[in-house]
Amino acid sequence: MNYPEDLRYTRTDEWVSQNGEIATVGISDYAQHELGDIVYLELPEVGAQVRAGVAFGVVESVKAVSELLCPVSGEVIESNAAATENPDVLNTQPYGAGWLLKVRLSNDAPPENLMSAREYVAHRAA
Repeated sequence: MNYPEDLRYTRTDEWVSQNGEIATVGISDYAQHELGDIVYLELPEVGAQVRAGVAFGVVESVKAVSELLCPVSGEVIESNAAATENPDVLNTQPYGAGWLLKVRLSNDAPPENLMSAREYVAHRAA
């Protein structure tokens, strides 16, 4: 499995990349692998407020339906419309074209309770 070192991860298998006050959110390689073939994705609209630890969308695969939990708080400035139209991109490019949201953080401090790639690998191995 692939876990880029420059990302931070949640215990619920989302990732976040922060560039100043903007965070990009997606699901990890582990999550997409466990879900199997992803067939449906529901994301919030631009302007929606999201909160860390609270569901912001739904991903459905041939195996299960799962809520997506946001790792950060703020305002959605972009939802990945291409991924909602073609959700299997999450299986092939979870860290690239399969990103989910871009959020303007309500606080530009680094999000708390996120793991490094090394910590995430250890968490998943446990």
